[in-house]
Amino acid sequence: MKKVVLGMLVSLVSAACLSAYELVKPDLTLKLYPEGQSVDLGIVEDGKALTLGPGESNGLEGGNVVNPRNGNISNIGDDAYMDIYLPENCNGQMLVVCPGGGYSNVSAANEGTRVADWCVRRGIAVCVVHYRMPNGHCTVPLTDVQNAFRYCRAKAPQWGVTQIGVMGFSAGGHLAASASTLFVDGITRPDFSVLVYPVITFEEFVTHAGTRLNLVGPDADRDMVERYSLENRVSPSTPPTILLLSGDDRAVPPENSLRYYRAMQENGVPGELHVFTSGGHGWGFTTMENSGRDNLGDQRENFFQILGRWLDSQRQ
Repeated sequence: MKKVVLGMLVSLVSAACLSAYELVKPDLTLKLYPEGQSVDLGIVEDGKALTLGPGESNGLEGGNVVNPRNGNISNIGDDAYMDIYLPENCNGQMLVVCPGGGYSNVSAANEGTRVADWCVRRGIAVCVVHYRMPNGHCTVPLTDVQNAFRYCRAKAPQWGVTQIGVMGFSAGGHLAASASTLFVDGITRPDFSVLVYPVITFEEFVTHAGTRLNLVGPDADRDMVERYSLENRVSPSTPPTILLLSGDDRAVPPENSLRYYRAMQENGVPGELHVFTSGGHGWGFTTMENSGRDNLGDQRENFFQILGRWLDSQRQ
């Protein structure tokens, strides 16, 4: 009986804590392509184009589809958008965040909204990108992230932002690593990168099969596989990077992060690699405080301390 009563008390306390916890809200929500994918136009303000157009269309129609169970968003096409969060006292940093989802959806809460909440409370501005799904068009996710960088760079002075990094999870980690290695100029190059249990390689039996399939398709040739195996794209110009993952990740083998880190070392790219004992895949920023559960468990505080220290070390 005592165990039952204790369990009920714990549940009641957890429920009370959750009801008292309120996530920060975005200060600004913007469609990446206000005129849709059929028009070669991005965001225009005061007669000035701040971003580029969508390039090719991914062909998805019908609007974004939100999963009511977990908040994941799929079918993103014309309605790709950014949520921008601005702290009252910005410390000068901003993160462009790429949620994961295997390039079939975006984990908008676990690897988006909750990330922004943690960052903003630390004085870090955030742009969460709800990027287009490839749907057979492998260039569109990176186009969206690079346009997010263009917009944020243009607005950085008025936001008190002096450096902009990228952060990605799982397939979003692949996208963040793409932004870190396939940038086209100084505007689209991140100042630093945070890769959390990222997909890196597209080599068979090491990659995450769904991520590879959804980005480059079932018939990708060797050149395509090589291009999007991002350990091959690391160069001395790749920004400083921290990689964080769990050793028992069965969805995305830790070898992905190891390959990227080895390539960083070979090219003189500064960074860190942290492997937690357990947690599996997809733990993101879902914590006991904001959701009543935490797959990272008692390693959560260590994760936050490592990430916070590293971000502080990158500040200009």
